[in-house]
Amino acid sequence: MSEDKKKQIPIEDGAEEAEEVKAEEAEEKAEEAEEKAEGEAAEEAEKEETKEDEAQTAEEEAKKAEEAESERYMRLMAEFQNFKRRVAREKSDIHAYANEKIVGELLPVLDNFERALDTEGGDLEAYAKGMQLIFEQLKKALENAGLEEIKAMDETFDPNVHNAVMTESLEEKEDGVVTNVLQKGYKLKDKVIRPSMVAVNKK
Repeated sequence: MSEDKKKQIPIEDGAEEAEEVKAEEAEEKAEEAEEKAEGEAAEEAEKEETKEDEAQTAEEEAKKAEEAESERYMRLMAEFQNFKRRVAREKSDIHAYANEKIVGELLPVLDNFERALDTEGGDLEAYAKGMQLIFEQLKKALENAGLEEIKAMDETFDPNVHNAVMTESLEEKEDGVVTNVLQKGYKLKDKVIRPSMVAVNKK
């Protein structure tokens, strides 16, 4: 065998080994790329699954919040209806028993009137004194209920509380001053329930 042939044999064997090594490396890289791709795909799938879980959780929480809000609304409506019924009942009671206090205070006055009417005898002075006491008792009961007499005599005429039914011409009185009270006027807790019927000076 010639020297050239001897040298050629190992060179060809080395090339084959190099090719085998390259093929193995390429296969390993392909496997690594495939594993990487599979890992990335698995990671993406896991992310998608997490997103779906989060979306489902958010939807469930929104549904729970909506149910809680609906329950709160129904509870408020029930409370409001109870409040309306309670106010209506209290209003009805107020109308029904509004006069209870004043009537209770007037009962003693009624009793005294009956006693005075049942009294026999001709002592007019004692009778008049008894009537005066009953009058004071009645007046006190009405004042306790908020009744107040409207001042009119010698006051400047006020159309809000006075009702002028006639005029007078008195030199000693100023113009527009009440000169005579024909019927007393009254307020009930600052509300005029009857204006004073008066005569007014006009020069």
